[in-house]
Amino acid sequence: MTAVPAFDDRPAAQVSPVARLVAPVFHRLLDRIDAGLASGGIDARLPDGTRRLIGGRAPGPLPVVIVHRWRALVRLATAGSVGWYEGWAAGDWSSPDPVPLFDLFMRNRHTLGSAARSGGVVRLAARAWHRMRRNDPTGSRRNIAAHYDLGNDFYETWLDPSLTYSSAIFAEPIDDAEPHEAAQATKLRAILNRTGARAGDTILEIGCGWGSFAEMAARAGVGVHALTLSTEQKRQVDDRIAAAGLDGVRVALTDYRHVTGTYDAVASIEMVEAVGEEYWPVYLDAIARALKPGGAPRCNISRSTMRSSTPIRAVSTLSSAMCFRAGCCCPSRGFARWRRRGGWYGRTGAGSGCIMPRRCGGGGWRSTPRLPRDGCRRGSMRGSWRCGATI
Repeated sequence: MTAVPAFDDRPAAQVSPVARLVAPVFHRLLDRIDAGLASGGIDARLPDGTRRLIGGRAPGPLPVVIVHRWRALVRLATAGSVGWYEGWAAGDWSSPDPVPLFDLFMRNRHTLGSAARSGGVVRLAARAWHRMRRNDPTGSRRNIAAHYDLGNDFYETWLDPSLTYSSAIFAEPIDDAEPHEAAQATKLRAILNRTGARAGDTILEIGCGWGSFAEMAARAGVGVHALTLSTEQKRQVDDRIAAAGLDGVRVALTDYRHVTGTYDAVASIEMVEAVGEEYWPVYLDAIARALKPGGAPRCNISRSTMRSSTPIRAVSTLSSAMCFRAGCCCPSRGFARWRRRGGWYGRTGAGSGCIMPRRCGGGGWRSTPRLPRDGCRRGSMRGSWRCGATI
């Protein structure tokens, strides 16, 4: 831990006396973060005019963070990662490159513990707010519209050209020259292959996104009944399939709970976390009902490597507050434990084929955003979030 006064781009004359007066309180919070950084560190420029190295005791990312107002740390202490993001949006802090900062937090997630999580009254209030956004049929449509109907042009700016909003499979060893779109195609092909669907078969896809999997299946002669609750996604998929001159893809604005008919296979890519823990039994029962005897279910799940088996719910995480509004991110042990309790291992009859956690192919997983930063498309959160075709 090192403190260096009066960093160059913040002359002492411009520092508020109030910022100096309250500084000791916030430095104690920074001491907690410092103690939790086992690798890497933060080059922090603070509102009291000081420059402080937080952590830095072992190799790792060393992002520069400029805290313009102490309010950024108030947000962090009271609302965790959600508050930290809101502080960035409000201009309470900035960084010339925030990607290494998130990399740092992910690498040190175990040693940081609850330093970036909301607690107490704030946590209880967030839990109550989360319950108001339940993923029942009405709430699901509202939650999906809030996230996915922002406009297809928005997603085109940061997803890969295939508009695949899920983790890709990159070849091992990692080669930076491998296009992100190619890695996404590898993932989609692996899921399609594992369904065992052949030309003439029909797959039910629960949560079709912008149609990359449906297009790949259609090109293989496999029919697809694609489900979404997003009007923007449906429009994109309809246009995409028409532009490709493909047949056999039907897109419906239908909740997975209302599916009728049976299919040769079911694919559902990173839907478990969006469905939410409360609705996992309903979701898996819907898959079972939709499968012909002997049919194959294959899902791709965002799987946390957190030590806890408890799902990371929307009360405290940035991803669930801003993305999976009423959902959660799932430690693999927690979801596997629930499946065992539900009797899905070795289950026969409709929906036969056991549900086993496994990776979809042998490649390495990386996150998908094509951010405007060299190399960021490989995913700075590697090691924190891994995905696999789980069902």
